[in-house]
Amino acid sequence: MYGIAALLLLVAAILSFADVGEKAGRLSDWQAFALVITQGVTELLPISSSGHLILVPWLADWHYLEAHPDFNKTFDVALHLGTLVAVVVYFWADVVRYVGAWFRSVARRSVSSLDERIAWWIFAATIPAAIAGALGEDSIESHLGQPWQIAVFLSVFGVLLWLADRLPQQKRIGELGFWPAFAVGISQILALMPGVSRSGITITTGRFFRLDRDSAARFAFLLLIPIVFGAVVYKGIKHVVLESLPAGSIGPFVVGTMAAAAIGLVAIDLLLGYVRRHDYTVFVVYRLLVAAGIVIVIASGWRGAHF
Repeated sequence: MYGIAALLLLVAAILSFADVGEKAGRLSDWQAFALVITQGVTELLPISSSGHLILVPWLADWHYLEAHPDFNKTFDVALHLGTLVAVVVYFWADVVRYVGAWFRSVARRSVSSLDERIAWWIFAATIPAAIAGALGEDSIESHLGQPWQIAVFLSVFGVLLWLADRLPQQKRIGELGFWPAFAVGISQILALMPGVSRSGITITTGRFFRLDRDSAARFAFLLLIPIVFGAVVYKGIKHVVLESLPAGSIGPFVVGTMAAAAIGLVAIDLLLGYVRRHDYTVFVVYRLLVAAGIVIVIASGWRGAHF
């Protein structure tokens, strides 16, 4: 797995260095590469990818994506496609097992095994976030996502993660139950706010229901698959298939997809390996430090509170 990730990352770096598919005045392949590294790491760790994808251009004073929403939406598809590839590849055995169990359950019109129950939990838990994302994402994007707001959400939900992680580790995924699983899924709605973190809030909710740390992370990743898959299909058809790609987007799109997949594979493996031996405190501390850094940057006048 690490060999595949390294190869994908190397190819993406070479394409970036060669400026493949790049167009002058557009987002450069290297800027795309930097944003993809940010996405690949932060999407799968409980530290908020959407928040970081705003903070990096804010700090670097890159305004291209902000000023060109057509390009931004296309690039967003590439980022999420790469993340989706990483999660599906890593959890391929689980994906096959639970998808197969769900279809068997539908065919029999009954639920008779633990795998089928978990498959229905994932299905049901996906619905609230999917509806909220379809109906409210544009509204949230227009009202939230300013650096000062991200600092608040990083802090508040970081503290909630720390509090949840103090609870005993008593359950595996199969012991969670339908309503707690559904509640974990509902909590994903909060992740539409930059700074919250989809994996962070689902892990937090899972830990509040006494899932062990490894199970909480695994369940968060399993819930991510249908949500990101739906977003990639919807946005891909809308912004890539039905509309022509913006000039200069091919390079960043290819680089983005490959690098996000590579970094995502490594991030998943490192996170699961880490939480088997440690708690989530390091991520809480990181969130608080980033929030403090945002406040310092704004207070110093280096960057404004709005982007």
